[in-house]
Amino acid sequence: MQPATMESANEIPLLKKLGIRLAEIGDRHATMELEVDESHGNYLGGAHGGLIATLIDTVCFFPRPLLPSGRLVTTTNLNVAYIRPAGVGDRLIARSELLHLGRRTASLTARVTDGGGGSWPTGRSRSWCWMSRGPGDGGPPPLPEKYHSRKDDHVP
Repeated sequence: MQPATMESANEIPLLKKLGIRLAEIGDRHATMELEVDESHGNYLGGAHGGLIATLIDTVCFFPRPLLPSGRLVTTTNLNVAYIRPAGVGDRLIARSELLHLGRRTASLTARVTDGGGGSWPTGRSRSWCWMSRGPGDGGPPPLPEKYHSRKDDHVP
């Protein structure tokens, strides 16, 4: 698998459809942003909880030691605490922090804010990490070619 980049992450079809954008890849953190619109609504008119869970889950893949380093990762456990609802027009910023990276697992936490200090949901993610590079080594199938990064645009 090729290391993930800002460009390749922002081309993931589900994230594009939802309007989720990777904004930063850090040494032990990552941030993603989203502006809630009518298409994100639940029955009551607020942001659907699944949207928030997707935001939290996805931002946890992008601290530099994980996907940006070419490490294969999948979520094994995701817990989300919905502190208050988000509504149409709210700008959400999710920031993940890598708490632990072992040989086979990673533990992360994520917090969603409005950029001005207001808190929305928080989450914890536990992920399985493959040290392999593809299906022959027990890992998942490789990503489609269109998601591979070019050698010159790898985020160090």
